[in-house]
Amino acid sequence: MAFITGKVLFIALFILIIHCIETLAYAVRLSGARVKLIASALSLFNMMVIVSRMANMMQQPFTGSIVDSAPKENTLLFVEQQYRVLIGASTLGTIVGIILLPTFTAIFSRAIIHLAEERGSVPSLLKKGFSFEYIKRGIKYIHLPRLSYLKGIRFRDIPLRLFFFNMIVTAIYTIGVLSALYASLLAPDRSGATIMASGLINGLATILLALFIDPKISVLADDVVNGKGSYINLKGISVLMISSRLFGTLLAQLLFIPGAKYIAWITKFLVLFN
Repeated sequence: MAFITGKVLFIALFILIIHCIETLAYAVRLSGARVKLIASALSLFNMMVIVSRMANMMQQPFTGSIVDSAPKENTLLFVEQQYRVLIGASTLGTIVGIILLPTFTAIFSRAIIHLAEERGSVPSLLKKGFSFEYIKRGIKYIHLPRLSYLKGIRFRDIPLRLFFFNMIVTAIYTIGVLSALYASLLAPDRSGATIMASGLINGLATILLALFIDPKISVLADDVVNGKGSYINLKGISVLMISSRLFGTLLAQLLFIPGAKYIAWITKFLVLFN
């Protein structure tokens, strides 16, 4: 277990936070549809995205330094074991997000209402939210997920292709940076090209999410607000997407090494431009 160092645990904590926040983003959509304030919900969603992106930016240099500080002997195995721990942290972060989902849905619903009352002032909302009175109120809404949360959801009405598509995109997003860094060890003569490929991979995964998944859920949320759709159906597809995220992080363990080999192989063609 020598590969589990303080640095790895530190990075794993950041990755756990990132995936927990991205999982809880679905709670914002549910809450916005629940109180019929989608635009205000987007403000809270943007706050979560900023925190997630900041955590991601902070952990990336440390993740890259794992390759630089790897021992000369059994380098590939040592780095692989450490990166698999980080992928495992993404799975754990998603599980934590799932456990917190009912609590955050209830709290966000009230936070969105208060944000509207504060006329969109996030600092005023934070000042009110972190007061002793509101913290004491928020504790009352803390509860673990129950099977009753799934009551009324008809999973047969939810498109399974969306489930598998989100699972694959999540897997690619999870290993994008890690596979690119590992590929730099497989092809040390092209290490710069392989590392920079991570931006392209994650960018492509983000574009796919923005094109095929986010619009679908956003339209369902708007339908609920306009009385054209069912909140239960929106909850069902949100649960499906969260489940697919969890399976996507597990699939990432299988795709990690093949992904690194593919990146190392594709960068060979860059030599043709020299």
